[in-house]
Amino acid sequence: MHEVVVNLHMHTRYSDGSGTHRDIAQAALSAGVDAVIVTDHNVLVQGFEGYYKEKNKKMLMLIGQEVHDQAREPQKNHLLVFGAGRELATFAEDPQLLINQVRDAGGLSFIAHPNDPESPAFKELDISWVDWSVQNFTGIELWNALSELKTILPTKLHGAFYAFFPSFVAHHPIPSTLARWDVLLSQGRRVVAIGGSDAHALHMSLAGIKRVIFPYEFHFRTVNTHVVLEDSLSGDVTADKKAIYSALGEGHCFVGYDLPASTRGFRFTAQGLEKNAIMGDEIPAKGGVTLQAKLPSEAEIRLLKDGGVIQTWKNNMSCTHISTEPGVYRVEAYRRYLGKLRGWIYSNPIYVR
Repeated sequence: MHEVVVNLHMHTRYSDGSGTHRDIAQAALSAGVDAVIVTDHNVLVQGFEGYYKEKNKKMLMLIGQEVHDQAREPQKNHLLVFGAGRELATFAEDPQLLINQVRDAGGLSFIAHPNDPESPAFKELDISWVDWSVQNFTGIELWNALSELKTILPTKLHGAFYAFFPSFVAHHPIPSTLARWDVLLSQGRRVVAIGGSDAHALHMSLAGIKRVIFPYEFHFRTVNTHVVLEDSLSGDVTADKKAIYSALGEGHCFVGYDLPASTRGFRFTAQGLEKNAIMGDEIPAKGGVTLQAKLPSEAEIRLLKDGGVIQTWKNNMSCTHISTEPGVYRVEAYRRYLGKLRGWIYSNPIYVR
């Protein structure tokens, strides 16, 4: 298996970001991610997909969209769209119709920042997803780095601190988003979790001090989606794009917070009587299933079944659990960073049926 680190959900000058696609490519090359997915609001920007290279490094840029109803007040129901290959903003008024159109076009749809609270100190509104009657979306953005920032900004003074010390921001996905994901999974639905930076590289000014809030390169070193492929990237844009989107659609991925330590190399697998499985796969419970997690360095590992922790390992790089019970199994890993225990890895589930 081969791992590709993807930073997704970001904006350029084509919507409300400050940088160009070239700026993003340079930042991604510097940060060492393998691919990015640019998602400007309500526009499919053409002409920038492909490999960008610098010396012995290369990075694949893909182009998606973040679609929402611009006429709605307040704005809600933002949807990340990958691989549809067509403009879809005209369907934004009806979230279910939009999801159906994405699916008909062969694309993937992820509910963006499901819980995105207001931040009165900065006059930022709540732009959460509210239409939970929808069906057939691919997954949800479990961890949105910019949404989390809004949860810890009670005053402008807090904003100034985090502008200069952004490494203190990330703790874990917003708990209500994590709980929502577990509810969806408990309903028997296959819902893929991804992590997005929501990078804008915003230029802010406070008391005469100007600062770029979360430069692209910083964002690309934090919350990423690690995608597991059967083969390594070939260098062919069309083939590699298909491989990444196929793996995302199957849930062959995990969310990694790479700033405290790289999460490259994490694996969550299952071995059964009849078959083996990786994240996103189903496996029969008959005869027992051996679940295994392997981490690139020591952490606190938690194994969850149907949303509840069933076993915890402290200061370990691996763990094993044998079960004959059907359920939705997933792994979370935590490690200390800057004085706090922070979320590090969130796997997609293995479905034991």
